[in-house]
Amino acid sequence: MKNVPKSQKHKLCCKCLALSIGIVWGVAILLTGWISMTGWGYQFVDVMSSLYTGYDASFVGGIVGGIWGFFVGAILGGLIGCVHNRIMSR
Repeated sequence: MKNVPKSQKHKLCCKCLALSIGIVWGVAILLTGWISMTGWGYQFVDVMSSLYTGYDASFVGGIVGGIWGFFVGAILGGLIGCVHNRIMSR
């Protein structure tokens, strides 16, 4: 790292972070929706369904929630990466 200019140190790839957080959050929401069909985590799904339209404790509801989770996670991941890069460039 000693030959890397200061402006490029500690930079994150905003697109990569957005994609990875989107995938992780989407899969987490999807699995929680499916697991809540058994009764576990139903309260979490109930709260999140007030944010994600169509998300509930069913097979299709889990898929809808997973899609919502991917897009929300991707947007927030991209914002986190851009804010991190801006702070680190100072």
